[in-house]
Amino acid sequence: MSKELEESGLPAVQRVVTGHNEDGRACFVSEDTSSTRMVPTGDAGFLLLWTTETVPVDNNDPMDGRERDVGTTLQGGSAFRIVDMLPGKESPMHRTNSIDYGIVLEGEIELELEDGRKKNVGKHGVIIQRGTNHIWRNTSDKVCRIAFILIEASPYLHDGKPLDEYKPEQVDDRYDGVRIN
Repeated sequence: MSKELEESGLPAVQRVVTGHNEDGRACFVSEDTSSTRMVPTGDAGFLLLWTTETVPVDNNDPMDGRERDVGTTLQGGSAFRIVDMLPGKESPMHRTNSIDYGIVLEGEIELELEDGRKKNVGKHGVIIQRGTNHIWRNTSDKVCRIAFILIEASPYLHDGKPLDEYKPEQVDDRYDGVRIN
């Protein structure tokens, strides 16, 4: 694995993909090392590692999951990405119709909910984000790296009505129509 540093100052990410050979036995399909890429807002670098078109997943699908067109989430499926949130930066307030599992790999992140309540989550901390309106904020002087797995979910129903989804690319003009990958 390369020790090359990326724009965020953190090492590039090694990705190893397994599958099955013609005899039905386990094999390595691919291995690569990639860096995060800055999103249009300049607050974070994203690296899409894998997507699935459906849940449950079809393990017979030969497509490299990174090659699917995906925004913040993938309707009907899942997305797995690395996010490097830069020091002093924050995401827009947003909500997605997904359940998101976040694992802090480096640094720490502040999670703020729409009512202003905040929690700090440090290295090795885990966040289970269940379709709530929130902001990610890096209040430290170091990059925060988080692994996110986003799986489509039904919208939360409040008084029998679904809450609206507000993806970052929908609520922040700095994206200018650019999709997150």
